[in-house]
Parts: sequence; structure tokens; C-alpha cells
Amino acid sequence: MADEVRTGYVTQTHTGTVSWRDAVTEGARIGFDYVELYMDGATARTNLDLDAVGSLVEDEGLDLLVHLPFADLDIGTPRDRIRDAALDEHRDCIDAAAEMGAEKAVLHASSHASPPEWDFEKVKPHLLDSIRNLDAYAADRDIEICVENLPGVRFTIHDFETVFAETDAGMTFDTGHARVDGLDAEAMADFLADHRNRVSHVHANDAREAYDEHVPTGSGTLDFGTVFEPLREDWTGTISAEVYTFDFDYLELSKRKLDGFL
Repeated sequence: MADEVRTGYVTQTHTGTVSWRDAVTEGARIGFDYVELYMDGATARTNLDLDAVGSLVEDEGLDLLVHLPFADLDIGTPRDRIRDAALDEHRDCIDAAAEMGAEKAVLHASSHASPPEWDFEKVKPHLLDSIRNLDAYAADRDIEICVENLPGVRFTIHDFETVFAETDAGMTFDTGHARVDGLDAEAMADFLADHRNRVSHVHANDAREAYDEHVPTGSGTLDFGTVFEPLREDWTGTISAEVYTFDFDYLELSKRKLDGFL
């Protein structure tokens, strides 16, 4: 791992509007340390030339992280065959990520199973078991699973004491999602200070209010200077600007703002 915080960005390649090649080359031009490739839609594993991705990332002098797919995959459903199929797809994605040379994989630990048919206490054991399963599978391939806190959907930021206690997985701390679930900048900083050893990755998700908005970093109202205070010394994780834009000028500005906050 690097001797200091590395910054990158979450690619918006899933729509096909931006190619993975442009996402990588522009990330390098802007000066990011890595790209976080979203493995769904146009850049789902079956749509990627894995050797070509790995070669370009290496040629551009970048590291690689991936964001695992989630929209239609349920790793917490009590229906065994559906859950097993979702886990099989995640394992195939992890294999693809390893072939491309990725070091971390962001995981959404959530389920579409909900009341009144299923209460969370029946779903939670399946989610935790799936995290443990994928974490072990990824570790065997030198990839770190980083479970992301989700906005208003289990696992939220308020569930992570359980995730930390019952799994060995790292965490992706999403600032916008934490804000949706009631944390202000000071509370986020307190969480990061308390869990520095388990938070391996951060999504810098800015917004103008408590909403999962993903505006260019620094253009919203979140006090990132306060949020990142616990990470400025002796923390060697990764922080991605997560910006919903196809315009690389906004990503370049987000990089400058992110560097300033750090």
C-alpha cells in the first residue's frame, strides 16, 4: 500500500456515454492515482476486454479498483437459489477484477427482501454470510472487499458496528450516504476517527443537502475539511471522487478540490 492517501474517481462508464478507455486515459491526465471501474452496464465483466483494461491501466501508471454490480443482484435474499446465483456473479466479477489487476472491490450489501414478507432480522444473517463468503473469495485473489454504507437501505451507516463485529471485511465510507442517514460533518469525522483501521476506502459524494446527489466535489455544502480530519495523518487508504458527470472538466476541478481538503 502507498505511504499516503491515494485519490481516484468512480467511472460513469455503465451508460456507455464514456468508454472505459477514455475513463482511464482521462483519469491519468487529470492526475488521479487510480480509477474505480464500475462493472455494470456497458462495462459489465462480459463487455470488457480484461487484458486490454489491465494493460491500459498499467501503461497509464494507474492503480485499479472496481465497483461490483448491484442493481439486480440480491446477496441477502432468503431464497437460496437466487442468493447463490447473485454470489456466483459476484465471484465471476471478482475473478475478472483480479485478471485486470484490481486491488479493491466495492460491495453493496443489501437486499430487495423487505417487510411485510421478510423482516430485517431474517435477512441480516444472509447478508453477513455473503460478505464473509465474498471477502474470503476475494482475499484468495489479493483483492480487498470494501462494504459500502448505503442510503436508507440496509446496511446503512448505523449497521456497521455489526458488520465490523461479524465480518473481517473493510469498509467503503460514502459521505453522501452517511449524510442521508443523519450524520453531519462532525459525526462523520467521529465515525472515521473511531474506525480508521476498518475504513479502507471512501467515496467523496458531495451534495447541496441531505440527498444522494453526487455533484462535483466541493460544489455542494458538505464540509469535507472537517470530515477528512481523521484521515490526514497515518492513514493509507483510498478516496474516490464520486461525481455524476460525463464532463472531465468537472472531474479535474473535483480533483483539485479533493486535494485541497486533504
